[in-house]
Amino acid sequence: MELVDVRPEDRELLWNITQKYLYEMTYFYDDKMDAHGNIEYEYFDAYFTEPERKAFFLYEEKDLVGFAMMRSYPYTEVETHLVLTEFTVFPMYRRKHLAKKAAEMIFDRFKGVWEVKYNEQNAAGKALWNQLAEKYHPDKTSLNETETLLTFSS
Repeated sequence: MELVDVRPEDRELLWNITQKYLYEMTYFYDDKMDAHGNIEYEYFDAYFTEPERKAFFLYEEKDLVGFAMMRSYPYTEVETHLVLTEFTVFPMYRRKHLAKKAAEMIFDRFKGVWEVKYNEQNAAGKALWNQLAEKYHPDKTSLNETETLLTFSS
């Protein structure tokens, strides 16, 4: 597994795969399409202008298998250093432990206090994040009826 920094010249590729991810997330959120068929992502451009935000492509061997996005703005008032805002491994690469491998690489590379949010209706995401965070002894906070936040130190 390799984490590759997204560069400004990769913007179009990241936008395209982010859209596929956001479409998948409409199973859990009521995000609407715009007139061009895209799901709005208000902070997308900030990943190319704000140093507090980072995006990575996830590669297994030479195959692009997913992406991750992070920032340093917390969801809560907890003094958090890092937030994993978006993360996916594409469906054809799932069930091969690649998400676990990629997330562990991110948590190892960026040591600090993390926040990871998941939707309670997303059974696979819930299982993944609870399993991954278990070794860090996370604090679990209900943000609302459908979202849970894990806070832990890596």
